[in-house]
Amino acid sequence: MNDDAAKAVRATVETIYRGESRRVFATLIRLLGDFDRAEEALHDAFKAALEQWPRDGVPANPRAWLVSAGRFKAIDGIRRDARFDVVEDVTELSDTLATADAPPEEGETVADDQLRLVFTCCHPALSPDAQVALTLREVCGLTTEQIAHAFLTPAPTLAQRIVRAKTKIRDARIPYQVPTQAELPERLDAVLRVIYLVFNEGYAASSGDALTRPDLSGEAIRLGRLLVELLPEPEARGLLALMLLHESRRAARTSPDGDLILLENQDRARWNHEQIAEGVALVEQALASRRIGPYTLQAAIAAVHAEAPHAAATDWAQIVGLYDVLLRVEPSPIIALNRAVAVAMRDGPAAGLALIDAILARGELADYRLAHAARADLCRRLGQTGDARASYERALALTRQEPERRFLERRLAELEK
Repeated sequence: MNDDAAKAVRATVETIYRGESRRVFATLIRLLGDFDRAEEALHDAFKAALEQWPRDGVPANPRAWLVSAGRFKAIDGIRRDARFDVVEDVTELSDTLATADAPPEEGETVADDQLRLVFTCCHPALSPDAQVALTLREVCGLTTEQIAHAFLTPAPTLAQRIVRAKTKIRDARIPYQVPTQAELPERLDAVLRVIYLVFNEGYAASSGDALTRPDLSGEAIRLGRLLVELLPEPEARGLLALMLLHESRRAARTSPDGDLILLENQDRARWNHEQIAEGVALVEQALASRRIGPYTLQAAIAAVHAEAPHAAATDWAQIVGLYDVLLRVEPSPIIALNRAVAVAMRDGPAAGLALIDAILARGELADYRLAHAARADLCRRLGQTGDARASYERALALTRQEPERRFLERRLAELEK
């Protein structure tokens, strides 16, 4: 193979790593029952791919090849490990690893290894925050910094939480297995949170040069679809609807240069109307159940936006009413902030600013960039240039994503004119 062909294969390996590594990892976790061993096997498999594929060519089924390679690398490692000096132990584990392509055992309901691992990480023996953090890190491959941003938590605190969760799984011998049908509903809330946070990081990346990460939002939607197939509860439908309705705007959210375009300025002809139709149908199904939760309510709000032919036609009164219900169902300063913005659109910027100032006065969201950006915008609309400048500068100091930084810098520059 010539140098150009070898480079092309290496590029293929990198692409497969970005798109498939966490699925390969999830299968290896199922087989090995250990996070660290599976992570080592994953890295060994991709190292082998970099060595062998330029020579032998890319296999027809790269994911299966990587699982098999990781499996055999793990077997070799176990045989070298002095702790496994009992032949029966090695034989038993080797037999387990040899079933990499076996179907789920009778009675198991989660065919997809990644979704299976999400439920495993959401074991009730772990705290809710640990469940979500561990799943985001190990199943979806988010960095500690990205997860910390989603939690509004310092990165070192998040890292300790993940380590403690792994230790708990090991010490409590929590099994890597699919929960029974009876256990699935009690795990649902944590799983929904996981999928939603993954989507949020993909829809509005916490840092970096791009506004979005389509790989993450696409993965969250894939997991959401699998979850609805597995457990068609109203809130699972509501979450999938919410993700589809937000995702439908992706193409219109940035300019050709990658700059942020606000919802009110987006070209709605560029919205994905197939996703909107599917999302609205799912919202209607979830609402019809009369078991209405926070994801369904957020999806209903997104549907009101999606169905408005242009920004001026948005039914802000209905959106404020939905936020009123949402705040009762799930009180949260971020939901209160979103409601304040909706009130500003319905009743004028002064009404919204009073609500945001009250949130900030309570010490809530002091380090949340979007709270300061929203306050700055309302001050700008009211002609309060000094307050607008201070809030834009505070938001800019908290922002780590380049498109948002450029947007805030443009707003600041406009204040000087």
